[in-house]
Amino acid sequence: MNTLLLRFLRAAACGLGALLLCGLAPARAEAIRDVASVEGVRVNQLVGYGLVVGLAGTGDQATQVPYTTQSLLSMFQRLGINVPASVGSNLQPKDVAAVMVTANLKPFAQPGQRLDITVSAVGNASSLAGGTLLMTPLKGADGQTYAVAQGNLVVSGYGAAANGSSTQTNFLTAGTIARGATVERAVASNFDQAGPLTLALDTPSFSTASRIADRINQSYGAGTAVALNAGVVQVRAPAAPGARTAFLGQVESLDVTPETPPAKVVIDSRSGTVVLGQNVTLGSCAVAHGNLSVTIDTKYEVSQPNPFGAGQTVVTPQSQVQAKQEKAKLLMFNPGVTLEAVVRALNAVGATPSDLIAILQAMKSAGALHARLEVI
Repeated sequence: MNTLLLRFLRAAACGLGALLLCGLAPARAEAIRDVASVEGVRVNQLVGYGLVVGLAGTGDQATQVPYTTQSLLSMFQRLGINVPASVGSNLQPKDVAAVMVTANLKPFAQPGQRLDITVSAVGNASSLAGGTLLMTPLKGADGQTYAVAQGNLVVSGYGAAANGSSTQTNFLTAGTIARGATVERAVASNFDQAGPLTLALDTPSFSTASRIADRINQSYGAGTAVALNAGVVQVRAPAAPGARTAFLGQVESLDVTPETPPAKVVIDSRSGTVVLGQNVTLGSCAVAHGNLSVTIDTKYEVSQPNPFGAGQTVVTPQSQVQAKQEKAKLLMFNPGVTLEAVVRALNAVGATPSDLIAILQAMKSAGALHARLEVI
């Protein structure tokens, strides 16, 4: 028997056996908090513009980034420092950088609590290492200030340069400040208002929504919860704030077995990454795949006349074209074979990531791939 076919059959058998053993494992129950969230209880994004000072000559170049100098002069004016126009027009600090500051305001955050922030350069600063962020208001989508940030940056990288040579590890133009922002305003929430609570499923599913409603009704009585659609479950909750919080905590702790996700294959065509979901199977099909490579090699030859001749020096290109087509590998797949077993078999015979992507797309077009094919 052909050695290639033997390698494929062994790889397919091992992969199929492993998948059959995995398929015998029972479905795992998860807490409701892991598959659904309370409507209205959400994270809010904050953003602000500020200045980082104290850089060792790695800040913005004023001639190319004029708004850094403008921001610095505006800050001087707010602090009561009057800079003459002649001085301000020639101000070119190299230890200042303009940055954008971002943070996530957690649900129910109250004034005085601290937030982690991320600081990123927006000019041509080469490094923010060693810099200090000056007081920066952080605003929400409504334009209101919800936090104020300030502190010393931590940059997870380093770099060095001398005489035109440089070396760098990680990125130097972005850093973080742990607990670098203080909450100044709380976001209004309707959680304490009387009325039903709404659970929004992270992955909409009619089956999962029905199971969540049934699980809540089993614990708190019929009619407590109702699945409105595939993504929303409405729950009757106590009106008192304390009882409402305790009730929701108990509901989120209930276990529910979510619906098995649909079979899906995700392909990242840029990096050649293929991610296989569970329950992906194949119909009966045969695959033949070969590679055609074309190589063009060009060499330039110089034709030079005699020293006393009247000719001219001519450069003549000489090109050689070679085409090579590898023999196609014919593989036969029986119905019901899982995709993981197929991938293992293709890897065993030396299929490259690009080959694998092309084969999967062809299988889907032929109707032999029983899964959703998503290319990102």
